[in-house]
Amino acid sequence: MITAPQLRAARSLLGIDQRRLAELSGLSVPTIQRMEASGSIIRGNVDSLMKLIAALEVAGIELIGAGSVSQGGGRGVRLKAGFDPAKVSVADGQEAEPGGSLP
Repeated sequence: MITAPQLRAARSLLGIDQRRLAELSGLSVPTIQRMEASGSIIRGNVDSLMKLIAALEVAGIELIGAGSVSQGGGRGVRLKAGFDPAKVSVADGQEAEPGGSLP
């Protein structure tokens, strides 16, 4: 299982764009775009999801599920349990727009 935020973070860690990920996975750019635009858990064709995950793993990405321990020991990121990134507050009390940047 992979979430849209995990996919975007994985691509960012690799320093690749959607076009390059499409090439690596054998998927189309619109498919990658749809996957990244998903609200949470990516849903889709099982074959496409397997190609995506395999390409990420070959590129060096380890997907870590909630509550799982990373065995690889490499660098990475993890979202804290129960945290809603759409509600990030800044010092002056303003909130970031979902998908936007902090003021």
